[in-house]
Amino acid sequence: MKKINAVITGIGGYVPEYVLTNEELSAMVDTTDEWIMTRVGIKERRILKGEGKGSSDLGAKAVEELLEKTGTKPEEVDMIICATVTPDHPFPATANIIADKVNIRNAHGFDLNGACSGFLYALDTAAKFIETGNKKKVVVVGADKMSSIVDYTDRTTCVLFGDGAAAVLLEPTEEEIGFRDSILKSDGFGRVYLNMKAGGSAYPASHETIDNKEHYVFQDGRHVFKHAVSNMADVAVDIMKRNNLDSEDMAWLVPHQANLRIISAVADRMGIDPKQVMINIEKYGNTTAATIPLCLWEWEKQLKKGDNIILASFGAGFTWGSIYLKWGYDGK
Repeated sequence: MKKINAVITGIGGYVPEYVLTNEELSAMVDTTDEWIMTRVGIKERRILKGEGKGSSDLGAKAVEELLEKTGTKPEEVDMIICATVTPDHPFPATANIIADKVNIRNAHGFDLNGACSGFLYALDTAAKFIETGNKKKVVVVGADKMSSIVDYTDRTTCVLFGDGAAAVLLEPTEEEIGFRDSILKSDGFGRVYLNMKAGGSAYPASHETIDNKEHYVFQDGRHVFKHAVSNMADVAVDIMKRNNLDSEDMAWLVPHQANLRIISAVADRMGIDPKQVMINIEKYGNTTAATIPLCLWEWEKQLKKGDNIILASFGAGFTWGSIYLKWGYDGK
């Protein structure tokens, strides 16, 4: 019997209609379009508006499109994983809420928190369920409403983040395509440099935590930048070496969209032509677990079956990693 491989057979995405521009931000905090573009390369970001709207609303839209595009019936899905750091609630899982909103009733599901590496962690997990024959159709969603945890009086963080979601369908194949290899890592020392301090069991919500603005993203940008560049580049290069790939073999690099300078540094280390790097940070900002699948969603029509693709990420934790895929179908 041939080895079963896990292959992406479709992708759906969604970003909210509201566009928050640098010009609008400059009226809220002490910043400018030039300052933001020079340092991170973000021009605008999408924001989910509406009372009671959460990450599940973003994720459900992406899954709806995915199911429609792939001709998949909700009852055919037997697993759903949602990568997110902004769940609708501490419990139940946002994956369960998304499943309910799109009428998926026969699947088990759960959330996975790997911060900006969450989609890679979830994709790797889903692939294992496919490869062992345990599941046939697995939906992996990256969805984050980062605007819900951003302090719009803090110019160091409010310029970075946006809201969005994208989802992929994984299925089994005996062809030599799909999920080929992964290198995923984490080191908890980085938790002090990028975190949301309050809201969990260590620091439950209180007047003090609210007054201290501890329910918002905190980032020490200098430390995060340094470790992001080195670790993201290292794993991307390592996975190429491990699979005997050089830059000429690569079709695309799909990096986490956190900072344009980080992306450029990783591409340089890999020897990848800038034209082979998927970049949409300028219009969406950092959507955390959604950045990588949103890139695949936007570039889908340009992808060809058999394309060698490397996904690379770095996030809070610290978490980081890289996945090597052979793309499964010609974009339409």
